Amino acid sequence: MRQPDGSREWAEQRRRAIAAQAEADRRRRDAEQEEAGRLVASFAAQAAERGLRRTRLAALAYNGRTRYRTNLNGWYLDLARLHAVDAAGNFYLLTVPTSLRARLTGVTLRPQPAKLVVGEGGPDGQSIPLAALLRKRLDAGDRWPEDEPGARPG
Repeated sequence: MRQPDGSREWAEQRRRAIAAQAEADRRRRDAEQEEAGRLVASFAAQAAERGLRRTRLAALAYNGRTRYRTNLNGWYLDLARLHAVDAAGNFYLLTVPTSLRARLTGVTLRPQPAKLVVGEGGPDGQSIPLAALLRKRLDAGDRWPEDEPGARPG
């Protein structure tokens, strides 16, 4: 069955509009990732400049109970220890599948693009702008995390 010329033209306009929207979304995501990458790199440089103590990073299994060794040293960004930055300015999400092998050998993580809002799309109250999270972590210095045994408040 043949479509009337108007239907083909409409379908072509719709296809072009969808393609243009997808391209605009891609450009927006790329710009956000670039900005987030600059923030993370700046954090790593400032943390090193201030002499913030780096720590061996561990990854948390999806089950929320098991932690695995990694070969990474850097700074945790949140008290849940789910987000971190290494000395080279790479961002990591520290969650991995549960694995018996990982219990024995540890895990190898790859850097991920940071987002301008950490925790976006999660439960209410669990998202924070990346810039605010990094600033808060820098301001805490080596007193962070304050919930560690032996840490002094304020």
